[in-house]
Amino acid sequence: MPDRPTTPAVLARQLDTAESLCRSRGKRLTPIRRKVLEILLRQRRSLKAYELLEEIRPAQAGAAPPTVYRALDFLVEEGLIHRLDAINAWTACLDAAGTPHDLLVICTGCGAVAELSDPALSRQLAQKVAQAGFTLSTHETELRALCQQCQGQAPHAHSHNH
Repeated sequence: MPDRPTTPAVLARQLDTAESLCRSRGKRLTPIRRKVLEILLRQRRSLKAYELLEEIRPAQAGAAPPTVYRALDFLVEEGLIHRLDAINAWTACLDAAGTPHDLLVICTGCGAVAELSDPALSRQLAQKVAQAGFTLSTHETELRALCQQCQGQAPHAHSHNH
């Protein structure tokens, strides 16, 4: 799990940054979009859509899955959250106004996410993929792993040799 808790001041700053980024692009951070982003920023881990819906319903009784999915699509498009295909979940981008992240390390135990940037490694990966006759369809690479906390809880890790 992330080692720095989200304080109200940090959360407010992150939401203000998101609001500013949207406004500068001529977009609107509607109340539902803002709520989804706030939940993800507060949780500091990945969440599935149904978990988000459960979190939103107390504040927005009529919230339905399409509403949440539309908000998630918007937030991904604006670079405010990451869609994690590896585990079918979403997580907040903790540095939305900063350098793009090209590596996302996802804990398969607790859902924690580390955002990393290594352009040289990503270029190497893209070259290897090209040598195999493919082109990467996204600039982010997802890696499944176990965070330190979950490593201590795992009975026995195993690897696959190819």
